[in-house]
Amino acid sequence: MVQEKKLVDEVLGWLRAYDDGSVDRTFTGPPEVKFMAEAVPPHEEFIEGVATSDVTIDSNSGLRVRIYLPEQIPTAKTKLPIMLHFHGGGFCISQADWYVYYHIYTRLARSLPAICVSVYLRLAPENRLPAACDDGYAALLWLRSLAKSESHESWLNDHADFNNVFLIGDSTGGNIVHQVAARAGNLDLSPLRLAGGILIHPGFVRAERSKSELEQPESPFLTLDMVDKFLAMALPLGSSKNHPITCPMGPVAQPMESLNLPPFLLCVAETEGHRDGIL
Repeated sequence: MVQEKKLVDEVLGWLRAYDDGSVDRTFTGPPEVKFMAEAVPPHEEFIEGVATSDVTIDSNSGLRVRIYLPEQIPTAKTKLPIMLHFHGGGFCISQADWYVYYHIYTRLARSLPAICVSVYLRLAPENRLPAACDDGYAALLWLRSLAKSESHESWLNDHADFNNVFLIGDSTGGNIVHQVAARAGNLDLSPLRLAGGILIHPGFVRAERSKSELEQPESPFLTLDMVDKFLAMALPLGSSKNHPITCPMGPVAQPMESLNLPPFLLCVAETEGHRDGIL
């Protein structure tokens, strides 16, 4: 007789975790936004000026990235900057091939122009932190291996400027930007150069609720309870939200002034519920 698995936790609309360790990420939220979380297959032919390819960068771990290559490269000798992207999702949901990221990064690749490389990060609770940060760092080291001609990926080796690599991440992807940049600060990346980082609404929080968290109206897509559950599933066992990955400005984290970070652009909207903790 097969024993029925039991639900042990869930984040309404996004994730259900069971006692056998399995996780169901079937989206059950508002149907009108379901398309944003649907996967877009890669296409190596140019569509609206951009081609995409999914590449396995580590055969042992299976780590993959999605590459966005713009069609209009100004001249044959032009090399394009690289935007290394880490997706958000509370470390528990989301993937590099979701429509919301496809929509954003095809536009970004085409308009800059730049080559965008988005990492398929491991997700919690199956892979607790620092797994996603390790994946982001591994992707940066892979770019360095291409720059050193230790490995080869034609779209990047033919068209990328490894002297202009930028990290970019939204929500908890912004946390990964900070973590990867901090690790890279102690490493000789040459001939690759980490030129900067862009943190878009990073998921920086503190153990105690901030004023903006308590006063800002909650979105049905992301409530404070959802954030708490995602982070409880993602952080190392026994950790609070003051962990350095979620609270790099807190008392447990390494002091910011001691880190060798590249220039950062921090993007925070005035209605961001976590803005007090971020700023």
